[in-house]
Amino acid sequence: MRQFNVVVLGAGGVGKSALTVRFIQDVFVENYDPTIEEEYRRTITVDGQLDSLEVLDTAGAEQFTSLNESGRGFVLVFSLTQEASLQEVDNLRKQILRIKGGDTTAPIVIVGTKLDLVNEREVQRATIQTLASRWDLPFYETSAKRNWHVAESYGGYQGGGGGYGGGGGGYGGGGGGWGGGHDDKMSNLGGGLRTVDWQSTKLTHFEKNFYIEDKRVTARSEQEINEFKRAKEMKVQGRNVPRPVTSFDEVGFPEYLMTSIRAQGFDAPTPIQCQAWPMALSGRDVVAISQTGSGKTISFALPAMLHINAQPLLAPGDGPIALVLAPTRELAVQIQQECTKFGSNSRIRNTAIYGGAPKGPQIRDLQRGVEIVIATPGRLIDMLETQKTNLKRVTYLVMDEADRMLDMGFEPQIRKIVSQIRPDRQTLMFSATWPKDVQKLASDFLKDMIQVNIGSTELTANHNIQQIVDVVSDFEKRNKLIKHLDQISAENAKVLIFVATKRVADDITKYLRQDGWPALAIHGDKEQRERDWVLSEFKAGRSPILIATDVASRGLDVKDVGYVINYDFPNNCEDYIHRIGRTGRAGMKGISYTYFTTDNSKCARELIGILREAKAVVPPQLEEMASYGGGGGGRGRYGGGGRGRGGGGGGNRYGGGGGYDNGYGGRGGGGGDRW
Repeated sequence: MRQFNVVVLGAGGVGKSALTVRFIQDVFVENYDPTIEEEYRRTITVDGQLDSLEVLDTAGAEQFTSLNESGRGFVLVFSLTQEASLQEVDNLRKQILRIKGGDTTAPIVIVGTKLDLVNEREVQRATIQTLASRWDLPFYETSAKRNWHVAESYGGYQGGGGGYGGGGGGYGGGGGGWGGGHDDKMSNLGGGLRTVDWQSTKLTHFEKNFYIEDKRVTARSEQEINEFKRAKEMKVQGRNVPRPVTSFDEVGFPEYLMTSIRAQGFDAPTPIQCQAWPMALSGRDVVAISQTGSGKTISFALPAMLHINAQPLLAPGDGPIALVLAPTRELAVQIQQECTKFGSNSRIRNTAIYGGAPKGPQIRDLQRGVEIVIATPGRLIDMLETQKTNLKRVTYLVMDEADRMLDMGFEPQIRKIVSQIRPDRQTLMFSATWPKDVQKLASDFLKDMIQVNIGSTELTANHNIQQIVDVVSDFEKRNKLIKHLDQISAENAKVLIFVATKRVADDITKYLRQDGWPALAIHGDKEQRERDWVLSEFKAGRSPILIATDVASRGLDVKDVGYVINYDFPNNCEDYIHRIGRTGRAGMKGISYTYFTTDNSKCARELIGILREAKAVVPPQLEEMASYGGGGGGRGRYGGGGRGRGGGGGGNRYGGGGGYDNGYGGRGGGGGDRW
């Protein structure tokens, strides 16, 4: 039987600090970091002796000594700040099994790293656990600060002649055992929160109904109201739903808010605002369903200002009055910007609390006192457990993009957070879709709720977007991309290009910049400061081409994106809708190009339905693909089969990938700049 030393796959981080593994005689490195010297280029080999292991890592190689000495083992190390589909990760495993030649005594261990650094760690950890369960493999987790856990994880295989469980450190026992252990962070996230006995807690009264219907609204007939709702594709449900307004003047906002509204140059409220404002200002629990880019943020932010100003001032040690939960740091920052814009005249303070950024400034904001906290669930629980803030004063709770938060696996964290908030609060839930899991969450948290839906109850695209789908091979994508960029360049338009993984994002960015295109990339491996800089360059038009992974597909708010290009089709049509929704915002027109390959055939039928509903051209190749059994999957907007949370088919975006130098060098500056 062939003997192999340990192979570490899929490891990596950001820039030159990335963990890269090299074998002296043969190289087996997948998802390599291209910034490492040329000699470390990836080479895939399935033959020959793999014996000497060299690890390049800022933390040093000593942590992996026991792995190297033990031999005949394979460890999959995934830096959870990286992205790859489950299919890519599964391919790595198949390559290992091919090399092992059926040797079942040479174990495979999955180790997930950097769980302390990533805001999205909940979903990433769930992804790796899903793989471990699917393959019936042990799973450990560690962090960049504790790389010795990688060696510890493998230690269970070394005792008793290399079999399972022999010697010290066998699985299930000790501090780091499989399925438990002291470093199992995510399963215990929120475990330190004290249970609040709200039934025996005396709650002070607070005001939440500030709405006085304008006489112009009162004077309208039922027929006029129904015609307005029909024109705006508006449907409402619930008891005593307030009538919609048709202008800013009818809402009854105080002058300090009207001044901010006029400063933004808005002509009229969006459909969701017309109905959501009266609902929210009435103090009711609200569900609002509307497509991306419809003005949902302002729908809850402005009523929050009135709510806050009606409450007693914050005392030292008080937490926020309004809490907004958001799925991603990009969305949290976007909401914060809107709150700052409209709250400046009333001196309402806010802060955004999210992972991937230093805690120090966030803690200082909380300790100084802020009326509004916009937070991602993981970082907020961290702040609550360490008693950097509390939710005792929260009387206005917003869950923005609730469907996205559930898709990302945040439901347990959301429930723990809500348990810390007084039950008589006002709760508002905003979502682009209304699947059964979101309905269940709403029924648990909202009382006597009223609901507004804008648009179709099916999964539909914004009709202001011209959808163009090209059925291509992977080989044709780059040429197709250059062709489309050549066409777009004459318009000086902003272009948002979506790809599946961070590695592809960096590769495409490097390729375009070398050819003179002003392109930048944004994804989860970028430091927060760099991400902010990239977004500012894109928004200002200095780098009008942005390549992004799905980390930006919902949180990015740039009002004048002219084109969206789906270089890689997403895992499902719901994400497709949200991606292309980055253009055609605020009533403007937009165009989306989508490169659809045979690998995406499971989504063909559902995509055809979306195209036909929007009266877009359906390529014959796409119809042919659907007729041969493509489609039928997909999550569906309102329940249904498909990907589901916590595993199953369809693939997840987290796991492998690498990154290239963040310096954005490359040829083609000066006269080669097409913009």
